[in-house]
Amino acid sequence: MSRLACPAGTVLFRPGQDCPGYVKLTRGSIKVTLTSASGREVVLYRVGPGDICLQTFACLTEARSYSAEGIAETELEGEVIPHAEFARAMADDSAFRAEVLSAVARRFGDYEQLVENVALTGFDARLARVLLKLGAADGIVTMTHDGLAAETASGRAFVTRRLRVFAGMGLISQARGQLTLLDRAGLEQIAAEEV
Repeated sequence: MSRLACPAGTVLFRPGQDCPGYVKLTRGSIKVTLTSASGREVVLYRVGPGDICLQTFACLTEARSYSAEGIAETELEGEVIPHAEFARAMADDSAFRAEVLSAVARRFGDYEQLVENVALTGFDARLARVLLKLGAADGIVTMTHDGLAAETASGRAFVTRRLRVFAGMGLISQARGQLTLLDRAGLEQIAAEEV
């Protein structure tokens, strides 16, 4: 077992890389994204303490390489359990196995939510949900339009157009590199809408 400690912005894995082992975070967040050949990016999920990275799990259980990218969103602390030790723990340690499988089940639920959001929810509802999720206590969202496009599985130009509409409705105000949520109740109403 080796200690994991790295600053925000560290690229932990990229497509095609082999997996060094099972990551158990004690502090921080990893953003896992998938990027198409055209450069369009979508956020698959985030990994925090107690969570599992399905990319890593698949690499360890199926002996394959990563197909997505993992970046430290914040400073990270934790440990990396080497492949052989992970396999031994899965086979011999029922508590560890139950913890991992429970985390896999929770992550699968996240994937179901992602598919539902993309396939069954209108874009405005997806955008409103992301803004509400990312909005700090003061209502500030510090993310670029490209970042919001990745969070909503859409294109930057479409995000920009819809944000202008939201601003015109008095839901948000925009400044370079950040948005301010002005009407949380209005955004919550939009977020609750289906297709």
